[in-house]
Amino acid sequence: MTKLLGVIGDPIAHSLSPLIHNGWLRDMGFNATYEAMHVPDGAFGNALKILEKRECLGVNVTLPHKQAALRAARESSDAAQTIGAANTLTFRGDGAWYADNTDAPGFLEALGAIDPVADRVVILGAGGSARAVIHALSEYGASLSILNRTLQKARDLCEELAPDLAEVAPISQYKEYIESATIVVNTTSMGHRGDILSLPGGEGRTFFDLSYGKIAAPQIKHAADQGWNAIDGLTMLVAQAAYSFKIWFDEMPDLESGLRRCRAALEAVS
Repeated sequence: MTKLLGVIGDPIAHSLSPLIHNGWLRDMGFNATYEAMHVPDGAFGNALKILEKRECLGVNVTLPHKQAALRAARESSDAAQTIGAANTLTFRGDGAWYADNTDAPGFLEALGAIDPVADRVVILGAGGSARAVIHALSEYGASLSILNRTLQKARDLCEELAPDLAEVAPISQYKEYIESATIVVNTTSMGHRGDILSLPGGEGRTFFDLSYGKIAAPQIKHAADQGWNAIDGLTMLVAQAAYSFKIWFDEMPDLESGLRRCRAALEAVS
């Protein structure tokens, strides 16, 4: 029988996850299908009960349900518990869901090698998407500066996830902190507002924007023009999907094929 997989969110029509996963399922010959599932806020628990009756193997979870996914699970990984959110659920039968979070390993896969001695990382923003980034980097012992408009929110996040490794500052001071950073990670939603962060010369340093597609394109172009190694969030999207796929099938899919499909789809609508 064909197994069901999917991604739950609101909104969800824009998601590239079905394209990514269904491509891998065809390539690797697994008898499963992956669907986008629109579930309004507050209806997550009922959605899981329906999926339990549909031969569901597992689901990815995106906004606004990541915290609800963690609460709904009978068991969860250490990463999901630490981050306080789950983006991957696996159904184990008898109403039991297992929660994990693949955003952290997906981010590290996209970022590449980290040197905890040499790298000084500036993280812009202290919202939900910053949590997995901070957790991933703190596991490596990297030196972190968390910059946010609301300073107390940055302090709270620092104390919770990286109390011995991070400092906080208002985001208005970003130029001062970026000057000495080797890696800058933008987790803010400024791209959604059409804003571009003005960057100094990068000299080959890394600028990672968690957004992708049209939203991230102006910022990524500016960073590249300034000499930064500019990375958008598409690689992270595909990498976190790959780690979810491995949880479900115990095989790692080909990241490059997923990236090619996503980039072709984005170019088609640009």
